[in-house]
Amino acid sequence: MRHTLLAAAVAASTFLLGTVAHADQLADIKKKGELVVGVLGTDEPATFVDPKTRQIVGYEVDLVNAIAKKIGVKPVLKQIAVAARIPELQQGHVDLVAAGLTHNKEREAQIDFSLTTFVTGQKAIVKKDSGISEVPQLAGKKVLTIRGGTQEPNIRKAVPNVEVVTFDTSQQAFQALQQGKGVGYVDDEAALLRSYAKLGPQKAQYVVLKQNLSTEALAIGIKKGETGLKAVVDDTLRELEKSGEAQKIFIKWYGPTTASGFQTRDFKLDSDKID
Repeated sequence: MRHTLLAAAVAASTFLLGTVAHADQLADIKKKGELVVGVLGTDEPATFVDPKTRQIVGYEVDLVNAIAKKIGVKPVLKQIAVAARIPELQQGHVDLVAAGLTHNKEREAQIDFSLTTFVTGQKAIVKKDSGISEVPQLAGKKVLTIRGGTQEPNIRKAVPNVEVVTFDTSQQAFQALQQGKGVGYVDDEAALLRSYAKLGPQKAQYVVLKQNLSTEALAIGIKKGETGLKAVVDDTLRELEKSGEAQKIFIKWYGPTTASGFQTRDFKLDSDKID
């Protein structure tokens, strides 16, 4: 009998310790009065530093600002590297990650995701004098991209014997293309087209290949098991969609008058698409 009572006591203690260890992150956020969000800050127009204000702004920033407002706390943006996005979230250094994060099955084993916030294809841009007009022709060639994202595995899957060189930021990778360090550059379509538009007259020297390497559903990263926080994030996105604010935010950063030049938005912030 004594052994049975002891076992029960140990089990109860273990349960209570586990409950304490797994605190409600949403409650913690409200208590500290801040929502700390990991962003790239180098991914125009999603998250980037405004040259005039020196503040981080962009499409994903507007979304997380709305989430912070719904919770009733101050948004705090923390710049992180692409490769550090999931570790920063898992280790509790940030509450959310809004950093061009692709939602796929592999990552679902590590973290949770919000509803889809953006859908984009990944494309390649090459120098016109390379003679390359289709993705398979990148075989055996040097292609440049960002480190730690899905771009590298996607180009390797599409062209198994391609040579890939990675950089910490998309700007570094694209600049390397301009410097002749590779024949092609791979990135999400929105970011790639923006970089292409900024070339000005030099655009004539480059070609954006038509074939998509993949279609990426992006979402906000949430620490595994934080159902309360996920519910608030998803509710905010649904409300932005329903009110029409989601469309305004998209047009502001990606619409016809921007460098991205998208005419329409073919996704909504009320679904859970996955790559």
